Amino acid sequence: MNVEIKPITDHEQYTVNGHLVHKDQFNNWTCKQDLSDKELCAFARYEKLVINNDRFKKHTKATYKG
Repeated sequence: MNVEIKPITDHEQYTVNGHLVHKDQFNNWTCKQDLSDKELCAFARYEKLVINNDRFKKHTKATYKG
């Protein structure tokens, strides 16, 4: 299963396979739907490599194959 992550608003909102993931009032990532283990793992990897990386000026779409 491939996991596609698209930025909507950098550091605030992303879609993970069409599910909206965003920061809540406590600065935690949240989603109304339950994400699969592969989706959670891919988003954690994306957060570590892209979101928390100051070298990226604009976040890009990413696809994780698994």
